Amino acid sequence: MPDAAAVETDAGMRDPLDRLVGQVESVFHGKDQVVRLALAALLARGHLLLEDVPGVGKTTLAHALATALGLSFKRIQFTSDLLPADVLGVSVFDPATSRFEVRRGPIFTHVILADEINRAPPRTQSGLLQAMQEGTVTIDDETFQLPRPFMVIATQNPLEHHGTYPLPESQMDRFLMRLTIGYPDREAEKRILEEAAGPEDWEARIAPVLDRGEVLRLQERAESVHADPDLVEYLMALVERTREDPRLRLGVSPRGAIALLRAARAYALVDGRTYLVPSDIQRLVVPCFAHRVLPAGSGAATLEAHAGAASVLEELLAEIPAPV
Repeated sequence: MPDAAAVETDAGMRDPLDRLVGQVESVFHGKDQVVRLALAALLARGHLLLEDVPGVGKTTLAHALATALGLSFKRIQFTSDLLPADVLGVSVFDPATSRFEVRRGPIFTHVILADEINRAPPRTQSGLLQAMQEGTVTIDDETFQLPRPFMVIATQNPLEHHGTYPLPESQMDRFLMRLTIGYPDREAEKRILEEAAGPEDWEARIAPVLDRGEVLRLQERAESVHADPDLVEYLMALVERTREDPRLRLGVSPRGAIALLRAARAYALVDGRTYLVPSDIQRLVVPCFAHRVLPAGSGAATLEAHAGAASVLEELLAEIPAPV
């Protein structure tokens, strides 16, 4: 068990994180849990896939989160004619100097929104793999370090299939979490309608709560959140069951197990704790695992496959006892 210092709630840490969540919720209404999970993904040094119908606020969430964190933000509209160079950058010959100069692409930012990522062909999607895994970009045999922190937030419409390219499993595995936002409740939607009729743009209502240095320090603190050995065993039991369950043809990889532990630690930090509890793992099993497993009889990571995977994972959570 953690010692007294490890389990003490850090009020000085929780206050700015609560204020940050409040800032994002001032323009992205009624989805406290989605905001906290998105923040946890960033603090865990991970990437986020938002899969939902158009118009529920995916772009607003990404932009508001970056603004409240005091980080730079860029958006790329993925289309069928988008090339890797449009994302990463390109080397251009300068006649004045007789040298090739690198013009960096929009990916050189802290938070990049890959909007409708599944509309780009596989070649362009694969251009993100190095950036997402290593935080670097290679242009003409020269490797460049991306800004830190760095996060990809990608969106896609699960119900639209014409003119889209399904993300391969290798790319899906590089997203720490996959979330759906869902429709707002009645009160939240009423606020959205009232604010949409006003003259003020939403960017004017949100201010930075943290800065880049504070975000980096929080990422380091998330890695030091205490995980009791019994909780690690519990996590491993869940991972092993995904590999053995006949309802799943593809289980969770070691990268997926690491992702869940990192995400759970970051979520505990967002909740103001320096130690893990079973509910941290339970809350994150579906966001971290459902896009990494494939139900039997499914040939691709479709919306139906994701729903089936989530159902199996929830049943496994009910079957495997959590440590007390």
